[in-house]
Amino acid sequence: MIVFLFGRLLDDALRAAVLEAQVEARAAQLAGYARCGEIAAPAGPGLIAAEGEELAGILVSLGAGARARLERFAGLTGCRPCDMQVICDGEAVIARLYVSEDASACGEPGWRPQAWQHQFGRATCLAVQELLDLTPHHPVDILRARFPMALRHAASRLRAADMPEPARLRGDWRRDAIRPIRETRPYAWFFSMAEDDLQFRRFDGGWSPEVKRAGFAMCDAVTVLPYDPGRDVVLLIEQFRFGPWLRGARNCWSLEPIAGHIDAGESPHDAALREACEEAQITLRQEDLLPVADVYPSPGAVSEFLFQFVALCDLPKSLEGVSGLASETENIRSHILPFDALLRLIESREVQNGPLVLTAFWLATQRDQLRGSAQER
Repeated sequence: MIVFLFGRLLDDALRAAVLEAQVEARAAQLAGYARCGEIAAPAGPGLIAAEGEELAGILVSLGAGARARLERFAGLTGCRPCDMQVICDGEAVIARLYVSEDASACGEPGWRPQAWQHQFGRATCLAVQELLDLTPHHPVDILRARFPMALRHAASRLRAADMPEPARLRGDWRRDAIRPIRETRPYAWFFSMAEDDLQFRRFDGGWSPEVKRAGFAMCDAVTVLPYDPGRDVVLLIEQFRFGPWLRGARNCWSLEPIAGHIDAGESPHDAALREACEEAQITLRQEDLLPVADVYPSPGAVSEFLFQFVALCDLPKSLEGVSGLASETENIRSHILPFDALLRLIESREVQNGPLVLTAFWLATQRDQLRGSAQER
């Protein structure tokens, strides 16, 4: 089958992840059309009629295996097949294209390959590889819904690989100290569940027996505790949480810091600023953020990694209210209270959110210095 590829699939690494085959490519053009699509969107590319324009792409001939993977990728990105005439080496050729079923959702015209590669290229390749490997076992519509979270998880994996790993007390282990044997993903939607059989190095230098481990594959996230050193007050948010509900708690509303996932293409600082605006209507600057700790809250079974911050800002009582993104069905209430009142809530066990407790204890050690600096200004 002859296929015309364009947009993201002109990227060599992504094309290799999708096709899992080396294919000969020839330059080709689609006359009278332009591509549209946001560079971060999981959705596939759309086409818009554009008189005098010419869309550049490549022609490839695909065997059965590569074609099947491309069709699964098209399903993941909400694309439909269509046959159109393209020009290759001066000759007209009828080729198969895969185009978004909803071009109106694809964003503005134009394609910025360098920007896409810089922000999303590596993460997209990892996410696509994960999702295509899951397509034989999970419905495509479920995996399509997972695509944004898979991008975040892929970006988290890349971030983890690039982070320094101090080893002054613990052993200086590397990933070759684990032997993967079998990997399965029995569940994949917003989160995915990993169930792996593996061996790991023992402290005596030998290998453990084969063990089965299961855990939630989640993405990196941020927490932000806004603090006004002049007034000595903090802002907490309150919202329904599914975890207490699953545990059987009578009260499933939790007092927490601002928190949220780090999107692909974002830094932890960028995510902290965005979440503060979305959840509490607070506009922060990067220089307002004080790093508290970078931690796994539950490393035995959850891959989530938290970048925790205190944000220095002005917190008038007027900031209290209800907010949150309607698109995420968020219903979030903000509370502004004295820092000493927060410590009493921790002591009474009304605050049960681990990141909030950790951040509050850190702030208790820095509070006097921060208040003194605020008074000097």
